[in-house]
Amino acid sequence: MLAIRLPEEIEKRLEALAKATGRSKTFYVRQAILEHPDDLEDLYLAEQRLIDIRAGKSKTIPLEEIIRRYGLED
Repeated sequence: MLAIRLPEEIEKRLEALAKATGRSKTFYVRQAILEHPDDLEDLYLAEQRLIDIRAGKSKTIPLEEIIRRYGLED
């Protein structure tokens, strides 16, 4: 079981969508959660990598080196 508080505007949008389609608000919230974990994981991973780079814990590789390393030149 999960309980969440949503901003009033989102709650109203969900109510309107549910009413217009005959589905429940829970259905749409569940769909949104099931469809987007990859995006959320990518976002948080990218944020952590940026923190690591700024802290000097990770290094970057210039695009030109990647192109050369993998033979992607034109």
